[in-house]
Amino acid sequence: MTTEEINVSGKTYDEMGFAKLDTDRKRRTGFAEVVFCAGKNDEHLVEIYKRLYEHDGCVFGTRASEHQAELIRREFPQAEYDRVSRILQIKLDDKDPRANKQPIGNIAICTAGTADLFVAEEAALTAEYFGNKVTRIYDVGVSGIHRLFSRVDDINAANVVIAIAGMEGALASVIGGLSDKPVIAVPTSVGYGANLGGLSALLTMINSCANGIAVVNIDNGYGAGYMATQINRLAVLGRVKEE
Repeated sequence: MTTEEINVSGKTYDEMGFAKLDTDRKRRTGFAEVVFCAGKNDEHLVEIYKRLYEHDGCVFGTRASEHQAELIRREFPQAEYDRVSRILQIKLDDKDPRANKQPIGNIAICTAGTADLFVAEEAALTAEYFGNKVTRIYDVGVSGIHRLFSRVDDINAANVVIAIAGMEGALASVIGGLSDKPVIAVPTSVGYGANLGGLSALLTMINSCANGIAVVNIDNGYGAGYMATQINRLAVLGRVKEE
């Protein structure tokens, strides 16, 4: 990428004093800037949502509190807040020509247990926001591994798999040994004391002997959903070129 393409003149971001909104990100990377809501004060958060909405017609925020959701809803009644994932989003209007009417490809999202759903739904809503078809396969952990075996065909029908687990984090290794698809492993902070806030699951996933597994940070459903989107897009694009 050249200096001209990067455009270091300052015209590719919106200066707000307390924030510099990267309005050029979608052109560079294919995805618009996402808001990490946690830690932002009320006034700044509202102004960021307003500015991004003005620019893109939609906004996607992660780790939002119910208080923050109420603030945004006062300005944008159409805003949607999911209490499980803490995603706070304003979708494109259905009449907007940029709206993606038909989800593409297929991303399978698997969890070891129901307690992992807060991470799984963050990944799922992220992937859906970016235009992907998502198949949810929840509560298929290794303590009842027959539940996972009953969904192997659904897993292999996807272009990429997100495997989410706390405790010892074994789910990703098992799926990696059963599927020919790339696996994005997400350790969660779910577990008893020796889980160490997700560290034990993280170490298990990093040290997996199964092939084709990549690992994101603890509880990072957003990062997994984003990466899965990139892989899924490449898979769909490859099929289109072949045809």
